[in-house]
Amino acid sequence: MANSLNLSLTDELRAFIDQNSGDGTLYATPSEFVRDIIRRHKLHQEAANVRDAIIEGYQDAIAGRMVAFDGDLKGLLKKK
Repeated sequence: MANSLNLSLTDELRAFIDQNSGDGTLYATPSEFVRDIIRRHKLHQEAANVRDAIIEGYQDAIAGRMVAFDGDLKGLLKKK
């Protein structure tokens, strides 16, 4: 189900949205443009979270905080 959100924008931001939506652009409507920006930002945050988790894993490995994996992921997770 779609929800609506009303926003107040500065003239500068509204002009930017208008320049990037409508005829001759990738987006037919301002709503499509804004939704795409939000989706991209969400993906960017998710990628940053994955990157941080990978770095944390490397730091654990460097510090010797590792557990041998015997192929039983469920069993390994139960030990935690």
